[in-house]
Amino acid sequence: MPTDHDERAYPEPPTRTPAENRQSSLPDPYKILASISAVFIDLPVVKFRGFIESLRSDKKMVYYHQKFRRVPYLTSCEQGDFLCYYEAEMQWRRDFKVDQEILGIMQERMRACYTREGDSWQQNCAKTIQDFDQTARNYQSRYGDLGVYASARKCLMKQKERMMEAQAQSS
Repeated sequence: MPTDHDERAYPEPPTRTPAENRQSSLPDPYKILASISAVFIDLPVVKFRGFIESLRSDKKMVYYHQKFRRVPYLTSCEQGDFLCYYEAEMQWRRDFKVDQEILGIMQERMRACYTREGDSWQQNCAKTIQDFDQTARNYQSRYGDLGVYASARKCLMKQKERMMEAQAQSS
């Protein structure tokens, strides 16, 4: 501390933490409840979970990156196979979320390039912008105009209409 400070305005901090000023000789009820809950609630739960995990030691629990097998598309489902319809719908929703994340990552890369390059972003970020534009076009062609209640069936119908338009234009 500087030597020219005012002692009345800035008193010296205490050199030691003061001792607890207890008014009663009884123990603290909070500490008692905390130790009781630790012994009677936490300890059995932790021990039981440790025992269960030791039994399942060959199959460790993993809490991230759940892997789903690829299911057939809606076009390969048999007529009236509702389980296949459901699996295809869930697969489509997972693909939709993955495509949204990919588009978000590409957008973040483009923004980072803008920020990093400053005024020369047009020449230095050309590849990043081109990749983002291609990804956005693909996303729009697949999922655009599906509306709020998008589903695998609507997406399939949109793809069918796009194919019919392309066939009509080629002939």
